[in-house]
Amino acid sequence: MREKTVFCTAICVFLAVFTSGATRSRSAAVQEPSRPVLSAERRDDRIIVRVDSETFTCYRFGTGQKYPYFYPVNAPASGLSVTTESALPYPHHRSLFFGCDRVNGGNYWQEGNDLGQIVSKGVHVTQNGPEVVRIEDTCEWRRPGQKPIIEDRRVASINAPSRGLRSIDFSVRLTALTDINIQRTNHALFSARVDPALSVKGGGTLVNAEGGSSEKGTYGIPSAWCDYSGRRSGFTEGIAIFDSPANPWFPCKWFTRDYGFFSPTPMEWLGAEGLRLKQGGSLQLSYRVIVHDGDVAAAGIAELFRNWKSSEEARAGSRRP
Repeated sequence: MREKTVFCTAICVFLAVFTSGATRSRSAAVQEPSRPVLSAERRDDRIIVRVDSETFTCYRFGTGQKYPYFYPVNAPASGLSVTTESALPYPHHRSLFFGCDRVNGGNYWQEGNDLGQIVSKGVHVTQNGPEVVRIEDTCEWRRPGQKPIIEDRRVASINAPSRGLRSIDFSVRLTALTDINIQRTNHALFSARVDPALSVKGGGTLVNAEGGSSEKGTYGIPSAWCDYSGRRSGFTEGIAIFDSPANPWFPCKWFTRDYGFFSPTPMEWLGAEGLRLKQGGSLQLSYRVIVHDGDVAAAGIAELFRNWKSSEEARAGSRRP
């Protein structure tokens, strides 16, 4: 009888432990949702990047465009783009893009393609999920009937670190195919034009890493990052651009506008000589874009930048001889 009692007790203990473990496992599964799954699909002149089954962004590279760009750039919660493809007063701004005016007398930012165009020569998806989508592209800066003056090789690595965050790491190496002179211009380099509802004029908030706000507190100020956020359709959401510590001029001065434009660019503050690159010379630039739920504090933008800054500094250090 004693042996039977001991056996029954052991069975009860085993069942209790097993049941408790199963309960904890189920609870953990509920509390820790699975990581979002990324995928990419090429359709004609664009690459569609999805998070789970929803479109996050498209990399657009049609031969008739002024330059390649990302649109839409959809927020996690609302599914609405935090950027706009075209809006007054400057409809040539295309969402999230890279370009430059006043390059050897050409314009690779606005106006017609006859003044300059950044043309994709070969796009490849080199990693197609599930955690990262990596897009690589080679582009030529040229005017019709003339030889290209710059080749750029760009990489976009797209991630969804959580349900409320999306990121795009954008890096580009510009190589001079002839001697290059860029004159002072406010139309230059990596830029974003946000949806009007997120702009300061639309009721949104623009802040930088130093705590400055709106155009008045961010224009011409060196800063590691800037963030636009606002509330629309019942959601608070936004977009930040990080300037890499590996970039020249870091922390860069920013060109900002209350109507919804922001860009880390030193070109507005160049001297009379401008920026010169000898034939064969190159310029490497890197940025991170964060698309987030909540405002700048709720999204933890300052901490996200600190974490990224450490990895960028380590990567830059590993490249040095």
